[in-house]
Amino acid sequence: MRNYIARLKERGDLLVVDKEVDPFHELAAVTHAAQKRWGKPILFNKVKGTRFPVVTNVYGSRERLAEIIGIDAADFCRQWSNLANLGGSVGGPAFVQSADEELIECKLSELPLITYSDRDAAPYFTSAMFIAKDPETGVGNLSYHRSMFVSDQELRCRLAPRHHLTIYHEKAEKMGKPLEAAMLIGAPSTSFLTAAAPLPYDVDELEVAARLKGSPIAMRKCKHIDLEVPADTEIVIEGRFLPNERRPEGPFGEFMGYYVPEGPNAVFEVLGVTVRKDAVFHSILCGSAEEVLTLELSVSANIYQRLSAALPGILDVTCQPFVNHAIVKMDTQFEGHARQVMLATIGAEPIWAKIITVVDPDVNIYDMDDVMWATLTRCRPDKDMLIIPETPSFYRDEQKDHWGRLLIDATKPFHRKPEFERKKIRLADQINLSDWFDNA
Repeated sequence: MRNYIARLKERGDLLVVDKEVDPFHELAAVTHAAQKRWGKPILFNKVKGTRFPVVTNVYGSRERLAEIIGIDAADFCRQWSNLANLGGSVGGPAFVQSADEELIECKLSELPLITYSDRDAAPYFTSAMFIAKDPETGVGNLSYHRSMFVSDQELRCRLAPRHHLTIYHEKAEKMGKPLEAAMLIGAPSTSFLTAAAPLPYDVDELEVAARLKGSPIAMRKCKHIDLEVPADTEIVIEGRFLPNERRPEGPFGEFMGYYVPEGPNAVFEVLGVTVRKDAVFHSILCGSAEEVLTLELSVSANIYQRLSAALPGILDVTCQPFVNHAIVKMDTQFEGHARQVMLATIGAEPIWAKIITVVDPDVNIYDMDDVMWATLTRCRPDKDMLIIPETPSFYRDEQKDHWGRLLIDATKPFHRKPEFERKKIRLADQINLSDWFDNA
């Protein structure tokens, strides 16, 4: 991450703030306003109450994420699916031992303690990537979980149902022992993508990160627990999840734009914090593109990969304007093809695909205005929209607000395609407005 930040700064794509910022709400407010206006990464050099600078919005655009793994942003789903394929290789071992680097130990409270939303119960660590191993198989996992600061010795973490780390924790509890884990802040850039990806249970996300990187990831041993972590991680918080212990956590303003109420959640006992020399703290504003885009891209790639394996004519997939709306671009090849694709998408993505819209190749799926245009001009609601009732989706949904599915066929009627040819303005792509207007 450090090298990528330097590259962004060198080419003028990094906003640098030298004025002191307060981590109690002010940093989040400045981040929110700057992201809306410029969409660029931000480096806060002076953060009140800590010696660590804070960087945010590093991974907040499709173009930057594609750049990190060396693919075309316009062809993200297909290329990422190919790169992350489990049959890939880094040309040798995925991991190597790192050379010794000077590490500094500090207290948890010396790190930036950032309070984000108005009603958040406490400062939160939002960017920390947990690394842990299945207590039975030893397979490693990377995943994100919000963590509420309580003291130098304690964090309270939301471990959601079905997540792999949750299963690890439950297995350890049945064995009557704690689950060791490390929180990585400022981890290798390719791991940022794989930690959010819905990979199979028996796949090690860090190995996939090495494949995306194209070379082995250097690892080092933790000081307080029996785990290895990527050596160039800026900050590592070592600890363990206590068995059969749940304590109040929240409320917290989460990615869907609402507050999650206080509830009993996992307790993480902090055993030590190590930082690199001149470490930079990575922060993620929940609900921002840096958080949601990664999930959207990983869900889109997963849908693309599974649909392409089962059905012809799949061209691209995205989740717009939010992760629970899947838009599939397809080339319809027979009558009923679109309905097959919509139904298959539910099977490909049973959690997030609450609404599914399928469109033709001439529609820009990254422009919601264009998608809505297709829906309004090519979709007959009583015939081309299908509601599937009483079907669960998003896992944390006790009130069933996200149950049900809406399928929207916004493709041209199969036997009437010529009637739906989009009009074109001849020469439109050749006009230079500065040739016609003085102020253009």
